[in-house]
Amino acid sequence: MNNFKKIGMTALAASLVSTSVFAGELSVAGSASINFENHSKAALTEVKTYSMGNAITFSGSGELDNGITVSLSYQLDEGTNAGAGTAASLFDDHSVTVSSDAMGTLVFAGHGGSSAASSIDTTAAGDVWDLFDGANGNVTGMGVNASSAGNNNFFYTTPSVMDGLSIFASYSPQIASTAQSAGSIGYGLTYTGVEGLTASFATNDINGGTTATNGDVDVISLAYAFGSITAKYSNNDHDVGAAAQDQKTDAYSLSYTVSDNLSITYGVETVAEGTLIDAEYSKISTSYTSGGMTISASMAEGDNIAGTTAAKEDQEYWSLGASFAF
Repeated sequence: MNNFKKIGMTALAASLVSTSVFAGELSVAGSASINFENHSKAALTEVKTYSMGNAITFSGSGELDNGITVSLSYQLDEGTNAGAGTAASLFDDHSVTVSSDAMGTLVFAGHGGSSAASSIDTTAAGDVWDLFDGANGNVTGMGVNASSAGNNNFFYTTPSVMDGLSIFASYSPQIASTAQSAGSIGYGLTYTGVEGLTASFATNDINGGTTATNGDVDVISLAYAFGSITAKYSNNDHDVGAAAQDQKTDAYSLSYTVSDNLSITYGVETVAEGTLIDAEYSKISTSYTSGGMTISASMAEGDNIAGTTAAKEDQEYWSLGASFAF
């Protein structure tokens, strides 16, 4: 793997020398959406939330005369950094992608990048835990630990090595503002060689700078589609030196496509951390699409969301949304 990576990076460096760029394109994309959500529990004081789409993404691409494609993505998001309204708070995810059939794809993300593990660590149920992670002023649920990456990191996907097999790797450099002792390296693969099946595995270093915070994270993601039914399973195993911080997240979901317009999904997640009581989540959601408009609705429940059996930790959530494509 190390030799292969060195060869690939050498070829990439050589191919970027003395080239010119053909005319490219620049486009802007955003979403028109209206959303309404609420957490319901007698002891909670959080108000109902109304929102709309507030981000646009600028994308540009061009092809070099050696066949390499270079693309840029830059997102402006009013909600970033609490939407303070300053220039720094408006800039969000941004990246440069360099790719070709021969060398594969290299992404450098200035912000919002993925590690090998985080690229597949969305749970099978769709990160239901995130609906209850600090969702109100009374109770803050425990969140699933991050799988590294974020800013100024590299993500590389090799050219196809065999039908249905994709191999990828990531490198997140040392963060100077923390005690992190070294960069984080991750590897993974995805297999789609069986009709209807998508199977992924990834592993990533965790470098916190101390014995108690160093470790690794392993992620497994499986999905199988048969006719109008899709079943998914995922497991996220976050293991560090301090046992109290070890965390495992298991999830599964079933989706049923009723018609070309209507679909329904039910998912369950369990988050186990150290000696805390397991946090348990479930969610049912549906969406209906017609003529460029999508109406969505969901209901979710969270039990023991902060790892204890306190009454406030059992919550309900529901949402309604409408988005428009044009």
